[in-house]
Amino acid sequence: MTIKDTPEEWEIRGTKTPFTGKKTSVRTDEVVMPGGAVVSRDYQVHPGSVAVLALDDADRVVVLRQYRHPVRQKLWEIPAGLLDVPGENPLHAAQRELYEEAHVKAEDWRVLADVYTTPGGCDEAVRIFLARGLSEAEGDRFAVEDEEADMELSRVPVDELVRGVLAGELQNNCLVVGALSLVAARAGDGLDALRPAEAPWPARPFEA
Repeated sequence: MTIKDTPEEWEIRGTKTPFTGKKTSVRTDEVVMPGGAVVSRDYQVHPGSVAVLALDDADRVVVLRQYRHPVRQKLWEIPAGLLDVPGENPLHAAQRELYEEAHVKAEDWRVLADVYTTPGGCDEAVRIFLARGLSEAEGDRFAVEDEEADMELSRVPVDELVRGVLAGELQNNCLVVGALSLVAARAGDGLDALRPAEAPWPARPFEA
């Protein structure tokens, strides 16, 4: 048996958007259940995101520490950001985020994992890239503001990240998925067998 997620869409009898924010909104759909009942389902509508597990030649990952108000914590994360434009090439967005948040560029890009962060309540899809062949980016550093103005930047060995994940000390979704996917890929067919950087992404279609 092949285990694979498959597209499906149940009938929607009505929909409304009770809240619209700067980047996301909340939608309420009236969905027909298999037994015929119609129930309300509220969820956050999200443009999608990209994240970058940037791995240097010393087997360290570029990480940053940032305040996240909804969970009232400073979390260690990998560089990440929104797909600002519908249909935006996710690789280009990932390269932009790595430059803006870490002032780093990379020569080799692969797709590490595609995930839905919280599919029970949000349609956010995230593509996590593996970036290798790191070097300092050219030009001025990106001007930061708000939470990013307090951001800390570091490089942490892969083994230390995995230890922190399994100990419950590191909880950011993209960092957890990225670090464990990296270890799994190494234990499997190797990093060079990962999908190419512009592999199709049905959750957020784009033109290469």
